[in-house]
Amino acid sequence: MNTLLKNAYYLSLPVVFGAVLSHKAAARLSGVDSLHWATPIILALAVWVIYTVDRLLDVRKPGFPPTPRHLFHRNHALVLWQAVGVAALLALILTFWLPVAVLKFGAVLFLICGLYMGLVFKLPAHHPALLLKEPLVALLYSAGVWGSVWTQRPAIGWVDMTEAAMFAAIAFQNLLLFSIMEIQEKPRQTSFSIATALGPSFSDMILRWLTFIVGIAAMIICFTNNDPGGGPRFAQRLAIMLAIMSTVLYVIQRYPAYYLRHERYRWLGDAVFWLPALVL
Repeated sequence: MNTLLKNAYYLSLPVVFGAVLSHKAAARLSGVDSLHWATPIILALAVWVIYTVDRLLDVRKPGFPPTPRHLFHRNHALVLWQAVGVAALLALILTFWLPVAVLKFGAVLFLICGLYMGLVFKLPAHHPALLLKEPLVALLYSAGVWGSVWTQRPAIGWVDMTEAAMFAAIAFQNLLLFSIMEIQEKPRQTSFSIATALGPSFSDMILRWLTFIVGIAAMIICFTNNDPGGGPRFAQRLAIMLAIMSTVLYVIQRYPAYYLRHERYRWLGDAVFWLPALVL
């Protein structure tokens, strides 16, 4: 694999890029034409900082499973901490150009993320609170993508809330899928997670139900929505794309042997968040 692409993957750049594209789709759906230019930049910086710090803290825990991505962070810890400092400083400077509503929302969300990372770092390896990691990360990720848009509009419609919930379900599906695949990849080196607690079979069932629920929600929007927000039938097109994203994750789940090779499940699982670009 090309070293440049591999390093970009280890640095979570596909996740960052996916957050920005999904944010643009959320902005178009919500009819926020004058989205502030600094918002997506700060979102990208914040997502990268949070993901990077989370992994840098992970590798400081004794006995943490040495995945290739975590080994990369451990081997380049000093440089990455310096990069985190620069990115955080740049994001802080850019906040002076943000609308007040977005600034307040971002400050609260960043504080919650900071408390979460500090708590996770302090907790012992098998603490029950760690079972909330995947759903909480999915909610925080979705809140950053959608909440920063909603603060810039006076009202939020049911379609916006439904598609945001679909997006959060997909984010959780992504994280739960990764946990399941890690169990199959290295059964004896898997970190404690909701997938290890529930077991692969029950976790698989949750993934199937999430795909089913997202698909049903997409159908409801396609057949009942008359809101022209984002342009002609944009809400319907985005709903279909969200259903496709969930289906892609389901396909990965169905064929683990193929997607475990060369960590294909991680590449494709993170790349699903690029798909909203197809309807922009």
